[in-house]
Amino acid sequence: LSPPCLPLPVLQAAQCQMIKDLSACLLGQSLRVDCRYENKTSNPLTYEFSVTKDNRKHVIHSTISVSENIYRGRANVTMHKNLVCLYLQSFTNSDEGVYMCELKATNDYTGNQIKNITVIKDKLEKCAGFSLLIQNTSWLLLLLLSLPLLQAVDFVSL
Repeated sequence: LSPPCLPLPVLQAAQCQMIKDLSACLLGQSLRVDCRYENKTSNPLTYEFSVTKDNRKHVIHSTISVSENIYRGRANVTMHKNLVCLYLQSFTNSDEGVYMCELKATNDYTGNQIKNITVIKDKLEKCAGFSLLIQNTSWLLLLLLSLPLLQAVDFVSL
């Protein structure tokens, strides 16, 4: 077990969570932004997703500040273990910009963790259908589940 996340002497600060990866993909007509983080505390996590376009920051969905009206009916966020996902419905070229994920753990003295990604509709890849399944399932279990399929393919090719 790792020790609880506590403030350290003045020159150092406790590192309670760290954004590891920020990615974006298209899920049908929706934009999905995955903000993966390493969590070293059980303290509640707050988040903010925003987009900067035309040199202006627009808050899409947040527990830190108020979301803008134009995004309220289109955006929702899901939280899984070490993953915060933004879904923006009816994604169009006018939604392009630099997307930002900002995370903050309660009583974490390191300040907010921030990561950016540039999102351009024509350059987005389609989201993998079972990326969440793979992420939350051990590779061994996936291999065992796929063995009957591999045997069936072998049988058909004979």
